[in-house]
Amino acid sequence: MKIKFDYRYVLLLFVPAAFLAQPLGWGEVVQFMAAAVAIIPLAGFIGEGTEELAAYTGPQFGGLLNATLGNAAELIITIVAIKEGVLELVIASITGSILGNLLLVLGFSMLLGGIRNGRQKFESTRASNNATMMMLAVVALMVPAIFGAFIDVDHHEALRPFSIGVAVVMIVIYGLGVLFSFTDKVENNPLTRPSAHAHEATWSVGKAAAVLIAATVMIVFMSELLVESVEHVVAQLGWSEFFVGIIIVPLVGNVAEHLVAVQVAVKNQMDLSTEIALGSSLQVALFVAPLLVIIAALMGVELSFSFNEFELVALASAGIVAVFAFKDGETNWLEGAQLLALYAILGVAFFFL
Repeated sequence: MKIKFDYRYVLLLFVPAAFLAQPLGWGEVVQFMAAAVAIIPLAGFIGEGTEELAAYTGPQFGGLLNATLGNAAELIITIVAIKEGVLELVIASITGSILGNLLLVLGFSMLLGGIRNGRQKFESTRASNNATMMMLAVVALMVPAIFGAFIDVDHHEALRPFSIGVAVVMIVIYGLGVLFSFTDKVENNPLTRPSAHAHEATWSVGKAAAVLIAATVMIVFMSELLVESVEHVVAQLGWSEFFVGIIIVPLVGNVAEHLVAVQVAVKNQMDLSTEIALGSSLQVALFVAPLLVIIAALMGVELSFSFNEFELVALASAGIVAVFAFKDGETNWLEGAQLLALYAILGVAFFFL
């Protein structure tokens, strides 16, 4: 019998390493790195457990389940960061997650898919609608950020209710999109996440639920260790808290999902790849970001859509590039390289801020 190698079990060795870093005197940097790497396989198990449960619930509810848990790892990390008062990391991770999906994931998908399959075609109307919705989502983040900056100057006490009000509206829009997916028969609705890669269940419901719970609990612990060591990493490695939030956190929280998008692109399933990347971006912009604002308010922490001017420029640039990338209904490896180049430029710029 052929045994399939699973990298996740090897990376799980970093879980005890993260716990032991402080007791054994390895230092905060080792603790940060070990915790970050440990989150990668745990996020992968959350994704697999969700997919297994979706096989029992049917495509529509399964899609909703995927949408709800798709960014669970990153959501947990940011909630822990809110509790610890590391708010710059929280805001930066929202921007970084959107940029990562639109530029890094799509870039690698187009590059490797194009090298393997040549020009790849996809349903242009569907992709254009998704890209347009992504632009609307980016604007939905930019407007409260700009208006909030002015409100904060003259009426600081109004900033929290303003942010919560905007957050509620954004979640309502997201909810309406999910409701539409239940009433409209179009396949692969971007707000409920693609399910074309779904397979027949190989786990029992009990096993899937147990894996989800165990992986979630362990991510909470790893997030605690990661966030508490951020200040030491900033001091010792010269990284800024902003860079950690905009590059590192989105990567470790979503790498399992990113790999799926790239893998299906290599298999010449570009429709599915774009749905995964755009669907995740939409979820972060319209659900995760406003949910964090509300959670922070419940925790007594003041968190608003306070993106700085650099983040706003990066979000607008990524949104515009995404629209142009999908306008003709086909991709090639050069377009992928261009998206990766833009991500690299932004990453270098953020590193030196």
